[in-house]
Amino acid sequence: MIDISEHLPALQVVVPMLSAGMVMLLRPRGLAWAAATAVSIFAFAIAIALTLTVLEVERQTYLMGSWAAPYGIELAVDAFSALLLLIVTGASSLALLVGYRSLDAEIETERQPFFYAAWLLALSGLAGILVTADAFNIFVFMEISSLAGYVLVAGGPDRRALTAVFKYLIMGTIGATFYLIGVGLIYLMTGTLNLADMEIRLQDVADIKPILVAAGFITVGLALKAAVFPLHIWLPNAYTFAPNMVTVFLAACATKVAIYILLRFNFFVFQPNLAGHDLQFGYFLMPLAVLGILIASAVAMFESNLKRLLAWSSVAQIGYIILGASLVSLAGLSAGILHMFNHALAKGALFLTVACLGLSVARLDLNGIAGIGRQMPWTMTAFVLAGLSLIGIPGTAGFVSKWYLISAAAAYGTVGIALVAVIVISSLMAVVYIWRVVQSAYFGTPQDATTLPREASSVLLIGVWAATLANFYFGLAPALPIELSGSAAALLLEHMP
Repeated sequence: MIDISEHLPALQVVVPMLSAGMVMLLRPRGLAWAAATAVSIFAFAIAIALTLTVLEVERQTYLMGSWAAPYGIELAVDAFSALLLLIVTGASSLALLVGYRSLDAEIETERQPFFYAAWLLALSGLAGILVTADAFNIFVFMEISSLAGYVLVAGGPDRRALTAVFKYLIMGTIGATFYLIGVGLIYLMTGTLNLADMEIRLQDVADIKPILVAAGFITVGLALKAAVFPLHIWLPNAYTFAPNMVTVFLAACATKVAIYILLRFNFFVFQPNLAGHDLQFGYFLMPLAVLGILIASAVAMFESNLKRLLAWSSVAQIGYIILGASLVSLAGLSAGILHMFNHALAKGALFLTVACLGLSVARLDLNGIAGIGRQMPWTMTAFVLAGLSLIGIPGTAGFVSKWYLISAAAAYGTVGIALVAVIVISSLMAVVYIWRVVQSAYFGTPQDATTLPREASSVLLIGVWAATLANFYFGLAPALPIELSGSAAALLLEHMP
């Protein structure tokens, strides 16, 4: 009898990829959405099963075609990839499950099968990046997820999304090209594409100059994909003009997957073989993280468009993740990886509330939502509570990761004190831009008194509140993400010399 649990790493990628072709053929209205939602929920169930397995055995591998690595393609799931798989599949499932009305309003009926097929391809590509242990297949899955992502962002009725997608495409293509150049240089020097084998063979490379160049190309290319400041210019418009549920999906996981690859390469491949690379990694990324945190938070304070405000907030939150990684310590990496999970919870909930507002108001800006707190109390209460997690109020998931980050930074003397000050100041800046939304919604005067907005459907509100309450659940009972992030950080650091 076949034990299906042995095939879960492959099914995580294959099921949504093969289902995309079927979904594209489903023409009756709503059927494509139902099929895509079912497939996404199944992928989420696989991710949960893989996480439970990883908690027991630490790592699950799968050999495609039973060919042993490095000659065959190896799939591998550990604590780091399991945590990200939960984020990717969970965000996709929630956005699809509760977002039918929002997506149906924004996507033309005849284009919906193609849209949902692209959604599943994006899901498959992101999952593939997380499970593959082959550097070239990372590129392949990166392109699958990126091309499908461009279709998703451009799928709505706002024509401004086309210019946003063009910028996204150009920056994404440059990032992928840089990554591929770096991988090509490493392959030239080692003759392998398997990450574990690459680490071993690099030890015998006499001339490390091509490896240094490869490290530069890969780091910059993935920083573009991850929207690390100042390579973030594609992100605000992409999040702003994409369909609301697409923003929920991508904001929760897309940049985090790029950060995952960045950390994998730097800690698995480069740091064990390049003397002083840990210092170079920290010195390069720490200033960018600090600038991203402060500048993006400052821009968000003056934004009036809700989606753009939250998009700039995402650039700042990426800075927190990169800051934790740049400390190159167990505490710092644990904090950064933990913040990937917690930020996905907070930002997913916030963008879901924006999707609710998008069904009732003409303009998603501070003037457009003036006084709406009285007509949509459930939605705006959820926004306030999710905003508390983004700020980092005690009792929320956001507080847990920020506290871990502050604790990790405080161990670095004078520099650590400055970093703690940056974290605290940026949290206060988050109070300002979240308060501006709250002030307009609860104390503003509606501009159009003849139109009374009403709450979104009960299904969408249930999704909003599920995501919102998850921020408090994992703030009060954070054992699972803490265990996974700690194991992931230890795994990354065990490869260091």
